[in-house]
Amino acid sequence: MDMKERMNIQRQPMPEQDAKARSRNFDEVPLGYTPQAAITEANRCIQCKTKPCIEGCPVEIDIPGFINLISNGDFTGAARKIKETNALPAICGRVCPQETQCEEKCVRGKKGDSVAIGRLERFVADFERSQGSISIPEIASSTGKKVAVVGSGPAGLTVAGDLVKLGHDVTIFEALHIPGGVLVYGIPEFRLPKAIVAAEIDYLKKLGVKVLTSHVIGRIFTVDDLFNDGFHAVFLGTGAGLPTFMNIPGENLNGVYSANEYLTRSNLMKAYLFPEYDTPIVKGKKVAVIGGGNVAMDAARTAMRLGAEKVYLIYRRSRVEMPARIEEIHHAEEEGIELHLLTTPIRYIGNEKGWVVGMECQQMELGEPDDSGRRRPVPKKGSEYTMEVDTVVVAVGTGANPLVQSTTPGLNTNKWGYIIADEETGQTSRKGVYAGGDIVTGAATVILAMGVGRKAAKAIHEYIMSL
Repeated sequence: MDMKERMNIQRQPMPEQDAKARSRNFDEVPLGYTPQAAITEANRCIQCKTKPCIEGCPVEIDIPGFINLISNGDFTGAARKIKETNALPAICGRVCPQETQCEEKCVRGKKGDSVAIGRLERFVADFERSQGSISIPEIASSTGKKVAVVGSGPAGLTVAGDLVKLGHDVTIFEALHIPGGVLVYGIPEFRLPKAIVAAEIDYLKKLGVKVLTSHVIGRIFTVDDLFNDGFHAVFLGTGAGLPTFMNIPGENLNGVYSANEYLTRSNLMKAYLFPEYDTPIVKGKKVAVIGGGNVAMDAARTAMRLGAEKVYLIYRRSRVEMPARIEEIHHAEEEGIELHLLTTPIRYIGNEKGWVVGMECQQMELGEPDDSGRRRPVPKKGSEYTMEVDTVVVAVGTGANPLVQSTTPGLNTNKWGYIIADEETGQTSRKGVYAGGDIVTGAATVILAMGVGRKAAKAIHEYIMSL
């Protein structure tokens, strides 16, 4: 195929569930490429020499390499090419913000649509799994070194996968009863099916990674206990799951939830299948979700699927400043979520039984940029009004869980309680202790946490081999 033919191919759309139907079920929304659609999309890649897309990928996947294999119909080979640097391709293909990373760098994007790199990554990962053709790469001979990984989110899984392939004895300690961290408790089934996460963790187990669930490090064992037990290094990837509220009147009313609790009940504990699963969840009819990020979108779309008649998304800035992915906002609006922009709650109203029944809001306007670079929301005087709601989900950010930091002497943290670690190595103030992901940076993306995990794994390997 010559260059002109490649340039004339249009970006292949991803088939997805009808919006009305999917707003009432928890099945995955995008349905994935067919083999022919994947080959057609792969043929849009012009295999440029500079390969800027690789620079846009935090884990440095050989993107032109795996796309070229798809063009030739070698889907399994393409999956294996990705796994040279990324052990979680089916997850990344679903939840990474490719439009601001690899696809943003794509040369084709300068004069049209970039190559759909994320969709192709998802396709080959799904193909490999469905064909049962997953192979185990060569594992280095045992080094006799032991590494403890605390937390099984994307950073911890990446560290574990990289280190076990180098011949180290790696054990993941997960506080919850199911591994996956935010991938399972935070991201809903309709965006990232639990079976996908389980399959990719199972792949790591086949590489030799041990996974111990219901092990709360900082409570059952401390970091020092792990060293005393023979571990040569410890990686802390405990995430940032501490709920944050706005400190406005009425937040203690029944029916006001943090997004963390709301999504954990629905996702990890399968409350949406109650009574089949014995974890109840409130099924509000008029639900307000506070926030404008991906977590707010997940909570709003979950509320709609649980049977809400109205779901309002309340965000204090404009659409331009919303941190959520454009795709997630688009899907939410398609499913009937009502966006109330330039609006913020100032108090929640309860009834005599202590349940939330309303919310007083105030309209905002944009002022000068703040420290984030976004224009600061400023209250409009006299714009207060009330809304009738029976459930509120607050998704305005999270904080650092202090458990590990408070039980690990010599581990330095910043003023917000996040662990201080070197950006390039993950090295903390404690010798042999490394950290990465949200517990260092605050809430970020899955792929950024994985990128940090790769750097930390390299540094840990060099450290323990020097002992």
